[in-house]
Amino acid sequence: MRKKNKRARQIRLFLFFGLLLTLFIILIVSTVGRQEFNAPHKLALEIIGTAQYGMTRVTGSFKNGWRNYTALINVREENARLREELQKHKAVNNEYREAVATNVRLAKLLEMKETLPAPTLTAEIIGMDPSQWFKTIIIDRGSSDGVQAGMPAVTVEGVVGQVTNTSPHFAKILLATDPNSALDALVQETRVQGIVKGGGAGFHMEYVLKNNEVTKGDKIVTSGIGGVFPKGVPIGTVSKVEKSGRGMFQEIEIEPAADFSQLEYLIIVMKKDPLAK
Repeated sequence: MRKKNKRARQIRLFLFFGLLLTLFIILIVSTVGRQEFNAPHKLALEIIGTAQYGMTRVTGSFKNGWRNYTALINVREENARLREELQKHKAVNNEYREAVATNVRLAKLLEMKETLPAPTLTAEIIGMDPSQWFKTIIIDRGSSDGVQAGMPAVTVEGVVGQVTNTSPHFAKILLATDPNSALDALVQETRVQGIVKGGGAGFHMEYVLKNNEVTKGDKIVTSGIGGVFPKGVPIGTVSKVEKSGRGMFQEIEIEPAADFSQLEYLIIVMKKDPLAK
């Protein structure tokens, strides 16, 4: 049925254009040598002109549509290319920013190394210990680099922890925030001494008598006693002092100087005998 309808439309279209062509030929032949058109000639010209105008409009619309279509395809291709180039530039920019940030961190570590007793070793943190019992990190230096258990680890901001285990190429460090960690410390302003222990996210300073002056905002640093950590390395800032509790000692909470959630590089203070003063 569809084929018959299509065939009928083609026949009607063919007859229509055939009639137009016939009228056009008659018009041309009959006007040879004439200067004016009579009524039939004018009618034929009007019909032919209308048909040609319609065909011109249809052809022009088709050409414009095709031109717009090809232009749209070109725009899409150009947009895709520009997006790809933008992603490449973003990647390069990110790499550049990361390289700059890394250089800044390493430059600060280099400056700090000059203030620490030699020899020292820079290490990169490559992982966290999956154990839930201890707060530890793993670094890319080990016994083949001279790292030994007991050596202290510090960063630009302050104390990080202490080496507990080593293998030829890696070492494990117990963070100072671990409850099993203890540091000899003092209040930088008043030189009041105490023991700083890990308390999860921060520190607690213990064994400080109530008659000693400790206030919020005081800086706590390593005392150097025991010969593990060099003297004067920042530990943190006093965030809370409580003297009203039972007993003879104050309850002191400390905000760590180092951000343990963003550690990337650290310095190992190398000592032949970490327990020696």
